[in-house]
Amino acid sequence: MELICIDLEASGLGAQSYPIEVAWKNDLTGEQDSFLIDPDTAEGWLYWDEYAEEMHGIEREELNKQGLDIISACKRLNEKLKDKILISDAVEFDLFWLTRLFEATGIKPMFEMAGLDRILSSEQRIQFGFLAKAQSRKHRALDDVEDIISCIKAVSCEASA
Repeated sequence: MELICIDLEASGLGAQSYPIEVAWKNDLTGEQDSFLIDPDTAEGWLYWDEYAEEMHGIEREELNKQGLDIISACKRLNEKLKDKILISDAVEFDLFWLTRLFEATGIKPMFEMAGLDRILSSEQRIQFGFLAKAQSRKHRALDDVEDIISCIKAVSCEASA
């Protein structure tokens, strides 16, 4: 089974927050990508939560210097993930931020987002939650993707054992 997980870091958790980092990994092929997004390339992306910055450790200046513009970010995601289903452990948040990103460009996403319920039973999702809480996450998108895949594999292996 092809398992592609995605994670986003954002400027905060509020309604005006937006994505600042995206990472995904295809566990079957090993292909992965991670990049920052420059918020100054999107109109109205001004909200910045210092607590969120403390969690992910990404400064706005770093985004301005190293981040992709929003159009390049959307094109890059569509190019690599066309017709794929992406699994998120926090689909409500990640879908919100991806929607903000794509709506800001007028580009349509060419992939589908899904939550853990697409691949895990309710019992497995409970086990996933326990495992995920036990991890000390770094709150950088690619590290989180690796942790998500690790937890999914752990609870999937237990079910098949």
